[in-house]
Amino acid sequence: MIAALGWGLLAASSLVLGALLGVLRGWGDRVVGVVLAFGAGALVASVTFDLVLDGFSLAGAVPVALGLGLGALAFFLADKGVERMGGREGGGSAGTPLALGALLDGIPEQAVLGIGLAAGNGISVSLLVAIFVSNLPEAIGSASDMRAAGRPRRRVLLMWVGVAVVTALATLGGFSLADVVGPSWQAGIQGFAAGALLVMLTDSMIPEATAKAREVAGLATVLGFAVAAGLSAFS
Repeated sequence: MIAALGWGLLAASSLVLGALLGVLRGWGDRVVGVVLAFGAGALVASVTFDLVLDGFSLAGAVPVALGLGLGALAFFLADKGVERMGGREGGGSAGTPLALGALLDGIPEQAVLGIGLAAGNGISVSLLVAIFVSNLPEAIGSASDMRAAGRPRRRVLLMWVGVAVVTALATLGGFSLADVVGPSWQAGIQGFAAGALLVMLTDSMIPEATAKAREVAGLATVLGFAVAAGLSAFS
């Protein structure tokens, strides 16, 4: 359990690092877009190899398919709620919508890290890298926007520390949940996380990466996929 929390904190630490980078200096859209595209490619590989295929091996296609549908619907509905609060646009008047947006992305990702540890599979290096990299541009962009709006640096950093702690606790939650449910439920949870991540990638992460990185977005995405797929094969 301590190991699960430690790995969760490591994965979530990029939120704090991104916020720190965002309040210290401005970052061009192209740089953020390239990092975003790389992280998107890494997440696609992790969804494929660490969530869906692993779920198939645990309990077959049916629990994974059910989880995929439920995860996609849950993320879609929750994301619409965050959008109405202004959280996905970076311009909400309070820090809460931005924090909700980051939690919406981070909780299913990191819960799966804990599930893998509880199942005795060890840490998924490819998923860990994908989470770490994909967190950076979101935190950088949001922290930069908040600083530009006049928020004190300390307040911005404290908010992102809080987000990182809560998402890290999701790893612990996944570990605890996997301890008390069978393979079918574990496969369904992995499918749920995969469905949520695929909707996030399609609706938010990849379009934003393409808009910011322009012609190099595809290349960065494939490189991210290749790195994560390689790490998955060797982990």
